[in-house]
Amino acid sequence: MFRFICIAIFLILYLILSIPIFLVEWIIGKFDRTLRDYSSLRFVQWAFCIIIKIAGIDMTIIGEENILDEPVLFIGNHRSFFDIVITYSRCRRLTGYVAKKEMEHIPLLSVWMRYLYCLFLDRRNPKEGLKTILQAIDYIKKGISICIFPEGTRSKDTEPILLPFKDGAFKISTKTNCPIIPISLNNTCSIFEKQFPRIKKTHVVVEYGKPIYPSELSPEEKKHIGSYVHNIILETLQKNMHLV
Repeated sequence: MFRFICIAIFLILYLILSIPIFLVEWIIGKFDRTLRDYSSLRFVQWAFCIIIKIAGIDMTIIGEENILDEPVLFIGNHRSFFDIVITYSRCRRLTGYVAKKEMEHIPLLSVWMRYLYCLFLDRRNPKEGLKTILQAIDYIKKGISICIFPEGTRSKDTEPILLPFKDGAFKISTKTNCPIIPISLNNTCSIFEKQFPRIKKTHVVVEYGKPIYPSELSPEEKKHIGSYVHNIILETLQKNMHLV
């Protein structure tokens, strides 16, 4: 419980003390939007790195050289709240995450998320979901990467290692031909979810796969691109099981 309490206190203090920083970032954005975007990104990444240290997370990172210096669609498996903390702490470019609609109502946190181009997806409303996908496509065209976990929810430890992917997320790539970077996260559920509410010192493995360009896939692969990427991540998860 000690790590959980420390992280909770840190998050509360971070959000409260960052209130004046919102104003500073807003002023910076009036003169230089790019500077504001990257200063906000680095500030949040600093907080996430602190959380990773407090939680005692030891990471093995594989394939980070596969991340291109251009807007990409990150597709990952999702088993822990810490998946976002871990992956976002390593983003070199502006990257918006697609989060569930409920997070839009969390005070202060939602402000930071909007600053960082995060999108809020209402999975129960197809019309609103389409709007979110179209906004993500627009972000890609503006040079901002997008990260989404297309299982649609965090999979439980009692469920298969990887749930089926929702197809809508892949329109972000097929409509822009931006590369897809698969992210495979092994053992993140052991940080928190397996022994909730305790946070346990844990070793996790994160592997970034080779870029996938929809235009280079066969017609059949492109038609079932969700399953194609799903299989790549599943194989990588199984390959890396012995490393945790």
